[in-house]
Amino acid sequence: MENRKIARLGREVSVVGLGCWQLGADWGEVDENDALAVLHAAADNGVTFFDTADVYGDGRSERLVGRFLAERGDVFVATKMGRRVEQVPENYVAANFREWNDRSRRNLGVDTLDLVQLHCPPTPVYSSDAVYDALDAMVEEGRIKAYGVSVETCEEALTALARPNVASVQIILNCLRLKPLERVLPAAAEAGAGIIARVPLASGLLSGRYTAQTTFAENDHRNYNRHGEAFDVGETFSGVPYDVGLQAVERLRGLVPSGQTLAQFALRWIIDQPGVSTVIPGARNAEQAAANTAAASLPPLSSEALAAVRETYDELIRPLVHDRW
Repeated sequence: MENRKIARLGREVSVVGLGCWQLGADWGEVDENDALAVLHAAADNGVTFFDTADVYGDGRSERLVGRFLAERGDVFVATKMGRRVEQVPENYVAANFREWNDRSRRNLGVDTLDLVQLHCPPTPVYSSDAVYDALDAMVEEGRIKAYGVSVETCEEALTALARPNVASVQIILNCLRLKPLERVLPAAAEAGAGIIARVPLASGLLSGRYTAQTTFAENDHRNYNRHGEAFDVGETFSGVPYDVGLQAVERLRGLVPSGQTLAQFALRWIIDQPGVSTVIPGARNAEQAAANTAAASLPPLSSEALAAVRETYDELIRPLVHDRW
């Protein structure tokens, strides 16, 4: 497993991490034993970066990661805060930060959190001096080692990166969402901040397993948030209409080298982008977790493959999503 250093964190992280949203909720049910097996399989294959949030299953994901952390020890856990309350800037204040932080520390069973990220808050929050002062105070108090942001838009990312103590930006980046390559990744590299690439498989579209006939469970966001009914539609299939996403997948499928899966190809594409620190695919079972980590050992994609991904994006996807996020 390749490891990449994030200067503002002062440490290295595995280039393939594990996203733990699915261990909490919103992707159908995941049994506790299966969830723990996913976590251990990822670690067994070299993953050192695990990403969760206080809102995933209302703390279930954090608690499961906490159990795993007690067993494995030396891994890096990033969590997120802010989505358990009404999404107004007035809720992003120091007193709430401390309350949320106390809960996450209890859930994870640690005194100090490795990394806490603001979880896609309202846009004005990224420009608030008081917000960053409160986060700096939490570092000084030993509640957190570092803080970052998770964002919906490139402009939010650039606003946050202008702050000297923002250690990382988590942003949607995949073969169907290329806009961050233009300004966000270069800005992060210049600042020494990490880029955590989330939704790398476009909610599973880029696994190549889905068809027009595929159905999703009632409690799966790929069902209930298809048009942004519950939260930003960009989180579901990267905001790409499902039928258009399927068209893009069929074009990308033809680029996959022999012996690789489309999911591994899609993860390798992200790894190959300059400035990416880690990519955090989710997994519902141990086999998926192991298969995802294999992308780190694949050779870089050819220039022809990279150009074909860009062409597919420009022709099918760009008109629908590029200017939205």
